[in-house]
Amino acid sequence: MTAKALVLDFGGVISRMLFETHALSEKALGLAPGTLTWKGPFDPASDPLWQDMQADKLGERDYWMARTREVGRLLGEDWDRMETFVQRARGADVEAVIRPEAVSIICAAKAAGKKLAILSNELDLFYGADFRSRLPLLQLFDVIVDATHTGILKPDPRAYEAVTEALGLPANACVFVDDQKRNADGGVRAGLQVVHFDVLQPAASFATARHLLGLTR
Repeated sequence: MTAKALVLDFGGVISRMLFETHALSEKALGLAPGTLTWKGPFDPASDPLWQDMQADKLGERDYWMARTREVGRLLGEDWDRMETFVQRARGADVEAVIRPEAVSIICAAKAAGKKLAILSNELDLFYGADFRSRLPLLQLFDVIVDATHTGILKPDPRAYEAVTEALGLPANACVFVDDQKRNADGGVRAGLQVVHFDVLQPAASFATARHLLGLTR
C-alpha cells in the first residue's frame, strides 16, 4: 500500500553523522586536521569500537559517550554529556549538517499531505534541549517521539507503537527510515514499511522512501 506517513530517525538520516563532519569538528574545536580518525561505517576497520556496537557488545549511547569523553580529553576537559560534544563540534549553524536530500523528501511529503514523524533515541540528549527551536525544519513534523524523554529505546516494540499511535495510523501505513540495522529490523517486526538507510548512499535510500510514499520528483 502507498504509505500515508514518513517516520524518520534523526541522527544519520536527517543530520549528517559526526563521522562525515570531522573536518568541521576539528576546525570548531581547534584540533589539528586529521586528529579524529574514527570513522564508523565509513571505515569500520578504523573504528573497533564501532564494530563492537554493530555486534551488540555495547549500545549506541555507550559508543557516543566514549567518543565524547575521548574528544573532551583531547581538549583537556571532562565531558560527561553528549550534547557538549555535538554543540561544541557543530557550532551555531545547525542547518550546515542537515542532509539536503532529507530536506527535499520532508518538504515533498508535507506538500503531498503525508504525515511526518521523528522517532529518535537521542534527539534532545545529543543535540540539547534548545535544538528544536534552532532548526525550523522540525516545525514541519506532526509528531516527535524522543527516547530522551520516553526512556524507550528502539528497537523496543513500544517505541514504534508510540509513534504510530501518535500519528493515528496503522504501522503498515508508515514508512520508517533508520540507519541502524537493529532499529530497522525492529521496524520490520513492528509491521512498518522500512528503509534501512545507507549513509554511504543517502540519495538512493531516500529514493526508495519516496517510492513507498508514492512521491515523484
